[in-house]
Amino acid sequence: MKTNSKRMSKIPGVALIFILVCCNTPTPKEKGAQLFNNYCASCHIAPSVHDLPKNIWANNVLPEMGARLGVQDSGYDPYKRLTFVEKSTIKMEHIYPDEPIISKEDWELLKSYVIDLAPDSLEINYPPNAPSELSQFSPEPISLDSFPGSFITFMDYDESSQKLNLGDTRGNVYSYDFDEKETVPIGNFGNNVVDYTEKGGIQYSTSIGQLRPSELSSGRIFINANNETTRLPQELHRPVKTLVADLNKDGNEELVISEFGYFTGELALFTKTENDEYKKTILLGQPGNNRVIAKDMNRDGKLDLIVQTAQADEGITILYQENNLEFTAEKVIRVSPLYGSSWFELVDYDGDGYDDIITVNGDNADNSRVLKPYHGLRIYINDAGNHFEETYFYAMNGATRLVARDFDKDGDIDFGIISTFPDYKRQPEHTFIYLENTDAEDYKFTPYSFKASQVGKWFLMDAGDVDQDGDEDIILSSFSQSFTKIPDSLSNLWYENNVDLMVLKNNLKN
Repeated sequence: MKTNSKRMSKIPGVALIFILVCCNTPTPKEKGAQLFNNYCASCHIAPSVHDLPKNIWANNVLPEMGARLGVQDSGYDPYKRLTFVEKSTIKMEHIYPDEPIISKEDWELLKSYVIDLAPDSLEINYPPNAPSELSQFSPEPISLDSFPGSFITFMDYDESSQKLNLGDTRGNVYSYDFDEKETVPIGNFGNNVVDYTEKGGIQYSTSIGQLRPSELSSGRIFINANNETTRLPQELHRPVKTLVADLNKDGNEELVISEFGYFTGELALFTKTENDEYKKTILLGQPGNNRVIAKDMNRDGKLDLIVQTAQADEGITILYQENNLEFTAEKVIRVSPLYGSSWFELVDYDGDGYDDIITVNGDNADNSRVLKPYHGLRIYINDAGNHFEETYFYAMNGATRLVARDFDKDGDIDFGIISTFPDYKRQPEHTFIYLENTDAEDYKFTPYSFKASQVGKWFLMDAGDVDQDGDEDIILSSFSQSFTKIPDSLSNLWYENNVDLMVLKNNLKN
């Protein structure tokens, strides 16, 4: 029998290809995972599906994500409750595409993948023992006025004047004298003052404009010199911090303004021109900038900028100054967009001569309002080359501010932490935690709190030697407006006690 050897030789190859294709065809679950990682990681780290419960994914996060991909999901309208101006601004920025950039079939695969794998709830690992009663500090509540509630939006202790500078929602800027126990007005600047700096006899005040998330650019920077107040002509998108520094050492102060924004925002450099006007240069074109520090991080004699971003692509970026006010950006810490980064400090934790980074994350006023086990304080150690490794984590729901000092003067760094979004049901005392460092090398800390910690809704924090006795005290300020649901009993307590400030007097020198 004669056979076609050429034809027969091809059959095994065809079969092999068929088998390979069948074996390599992704399952719906595998394709859903690919789609999730591809689309979520296009502008930030893809969060873990396990970091939010099913109901939050299904009702909040996925509908918004779908809108960002041009897909209308479950009747979700991203423009609902927005003003006409905000809608127009968002449409101009093309936040939500007019046409879908993902097929309906792929979107359903992505959704199914997330909802199938997401947990019903998040497991919160509560410490077995409550924090010990704070004995190193004595709490002293302060009421600044007779009006119920506290609406302080800015607080900073000025070591040179030994006074506490404050700003509020009404636009007032004033200082508090601890010795005289009185406030001294400085000025009124629009509304919602969130930053104030006095340098070289010139006062710089920052008004955020809209406190709530918004695309409206109604923020303002006021500059008062020689009793004359002017305003930067540029409209700013929810500015939260204004760094005033002579970055290139030419004798003129530059302004580095953190525009937190919402969907859009940026970090901008304002340099003074020959006509005493300011020219704007964008340094980082991303939203969520909430804190910037100027320091020479690579020891080349030029001031660099260390920036925290808290929206979408969250983390820490170092802007290295190359030449005269020209910068190169390097993201040195990158975290999940679910973290809610709130604050950071530069401090040489391990004593090797290089600054380490301490962060807190816990902003919980967004689309995923649920207690999160990854909220808390983190220590990132510098390898002497500005590469940072996370070496310690202290879990604290809703952690929003920290101070890092050697409060007990034993040669290591201790921490004060406040939470604006604590677990009021199970851990109400965790609105403030003091971590005493008992073994720096092995990262062993003892947590403390104080019984009166619940008399205010702590929003801001600073440290300084308030009573001038040689040790550092901790200052907390309250903000009565609620961002999330809180027990009525606590809300009533805040208004009844009318505590604006809480000074934790350090007893070390007593």
